[in-house]
Amino acid sequence: MTDRTIGYIVGSISSTSINRRLAKALERLAPAGMRLVEIPIAGLPFYSPDHDGDFPQVARDFKQAIEDVDGVIIVTPEYSRSIPGVLKNALDWSARPYGRMSFNGKPTAVIGTSQGGIATAAAQQHLKAILSHYNAPTLGQPEGYVQATPGLFAESGEVTNDQTAEFLVGYLEAFGALVDRYVQVPVAA
Repeated sequence: MTDRTIGYIVGSISSTSINRRLAKALERLAPAGMRLVEIPIAGLPFYSPDHDGDFPQVARDFKQAIEDVDGVIIVTPEYSRSIPGVLKNALDWSARPYGRMSFNGKPTAVIGTSQGGIATAAAQQHLKAILSHYNAPTLGQPEGYVQATPGLFAESGEVTNDQTAEFLVGYLEAFGALVDRYVQVPVAA
């Protein structure tokens, strides 16, 4: 992988989010040539078509942050067998105004963690359906269903289980390969 900047969106705004810890682990484990940067969503107001004529600056900055990176990893918890409302709100901002979807053609990956045995599988399926509508090439394999056990992710981003750390490195490498397939190749004049 050549040098790539990958944005990540954490679908939770909780101060104790285990998905934020997973995102920090991904940031820490990123292979050479891959730099992860957060694309924050907490400051976005509720989306309404009333804003389509004049987006607030925070929404313009959010859309620009997606457009400025080579790919996006969405780290999502599962709320009531789907994605959190705050994440859906952010995705709605990314898709507006009509015809200006920030995820169009943007390589994207989905991962999440919870204490349950199936982790965030249902939420990820809903999220992948949304991303398909946005025309975002989405990593299919490996799937990122991570069961969180107590102490698995330290606040610093350290992963305490070697098998989980190895899986996450492989996940990032697979996503890097997807990003490389979609990167724009400069054409000589």
